[in-house]
Amino acid sequence: MRVNLLCMFTGNRAADDVQIYKRELRLALDAEAMGFDRVMAVEHHFTDYAFCPDNAQFLSYVAAKTSTIELFPAAFILPWNDPVRVAEKAVMLDHLSDGRVVLGLGRGLARVEFDAFRQSMAESRDRFDEAAAMVLDALETGFIQGDGPHYVQPRVEIRPRPFRSFRDRSYMVGTSPTSIDMAARLGLGAMKFAAAPWEYAVDEVNQYRANFTAHHGTTAPPLVTGDVMVCHRDDRRGEELARVHARNYFVSVLSHYELLSDHFKETLGSYAHYASMAEAMRGTSEEESFEGYLSANLWGDPARIIDQLAKRRELLGDFELGVAVNFGDIDFEQARSSMRLFAERVLPELKSWHTEATDAV
Repeated sequence: MRVNLLCMFTGNRAADDVQIYKRELRLALDAEAMGFDRVMAVEHHFTDYAFCPDNAQFLSYVAAKTSTIELFPAAFILPWNDPVRVAEKAVMLDHLSDGRVVLGLGRGLARVEFDAFRQSMAESRDRFDEAAAMVLDALETGFIQGDGPHYVQPRVEIRPRPFRSFRDRSYMVGTSPTSIDMAARLGLGAMKFAAAPWEYAVDEVNQYRANFTAHHGTTAPPLVTGDVMVCHRDDRRGEELARVHARNYFVSVLSHYELLSDHFKETLGSYAHYASMAEAMRGTSEEESFEGYLSANLWGDPARIIDQLAKRRELLGDFELGVAVNFGDIDFEQARSSMRLFAERVLPELKSWHTEATDAV
């Protein structure tokens, strides 16, 4: 089972931006020696929710300081980036790291980020679909081109040239059913962040796998799940810390994405899934929503976390894991301790879980 460190770059009231970046780099550079397979870095802009405006640049520093760990922009948000630049960044980072890049693509969700980039959220699905096809083709052929309607791109060569295929190392963040379906059609692995009890994702994941096989005649790669995590030697203390810091992060998710507002109804169907989700959440107490969120993520002592992941595997079949330890105003030394304990006591168990070809569960 592949296990990854997820760098989130969240604001912390006890640290300034300089400290936050030094801390994320410290965790990222520790990950290789601890046995993690990949460093994942999000793309977000402008707010305390998360601020990594160029995850390829961050990962290029990690590449220079490491030798084996893979580098996973998770993800390039295509409506906010020119497709040419995404292809160039992915290929250049691959050269700098001697082929250690894993491609991640996403379409974005926060109105504050779309507005700042002068983009219409209503166009995000069409922009993503158009740009993703261009980028994926460029990474295989070495040339990028497009004929609109959003990206009129003359045929041009990507330099430096791609030197190996990205076909089996490319993923898409898929929170909504339409995104998961697009991942299957494009032949991409799927990533889902822990947002609600995993029981609710079973049908969607099974449909993704069935669609992937229907389109490509092969078994879909394992789902990648992304969690916030507190691992503590004392199970009760681990839960206490998670209830504080996962709650802080959960509140920032609600605020950043405006998940309790009705603005998703205004995006001409592009975010219909989120409009329905927001309506359901407005009919539920914040406490009930948080308990569902907490149950989806990872916390407690190593034994509890292994048990949580074993139950997830029973639900979803084989999957790969990304864990964030630095989030929600957590003390940095606590975050490092959580990461070390997880690497020592949980990671060896997860590495023993052999991945099998997974059909619908």
